[in-house]
Amino acid sequence: MPLTNIYLVGPMGAGKSTIGRMLAKELGLPFYDSDHEVEARTGANIPWIFDVEGEEGFRQRERQVIRELCEERGVVLATGGGAVTQEENRRHLGTNGFVVFLKASVAAQLERTAKDKKRPLLQRPDRKAVLENLLKEREPLYSGVADLTLDTERYSLKSLINEIIKAVEQSRGL
Repeated sequence: MPLTNIYLVGPMGAGKSTIGRMLAKELGLPFYDSDHEVEARTGANIPWIFDVEGEEGFRQRERQVIRELCEERGVVLATGGGAVTQEENRRHLGTNGFVVFLKASVAAQLERTAKDKKRPLLQRPDRKAVLENLLKEREPLYSGVADLTLDTERYSLKSLINEIIKAVEQSRGL
């Protein structure tokens, strides 16, 4: 398969990092997680960035990381759930690779993020309402940038990987 970038978008808890790592391994490509890259490049964790700089400070750092990673070739990138809220990110993702929207219901997100203390937007009493509001706001953005949409609750991990590979190959005329 020619070197194309594969970008995973979707809500927190959709499985972007897990699927991205497996997909990259299957294809022999480097894997990046934009949240981890922000932390590695700044030396600060995301909750700290949110506390000190607010969400806008974090989004600025995230935009820089996504812009730089979109310039590479042959990478798999799992983006943070809110990356699509930035028009610049949507433009970079949409023009520099194949974008996969990994869908997950609010119930699945709640289950998958239940023990997670690192997600600043979920450190509130009503996590379900937060996730519902975020999904309502962001789902049209995920759909708008996606070349492929997959429901992570309907497929096994291996099936999701196979579907993504098949769709990328088809898009490249292979």
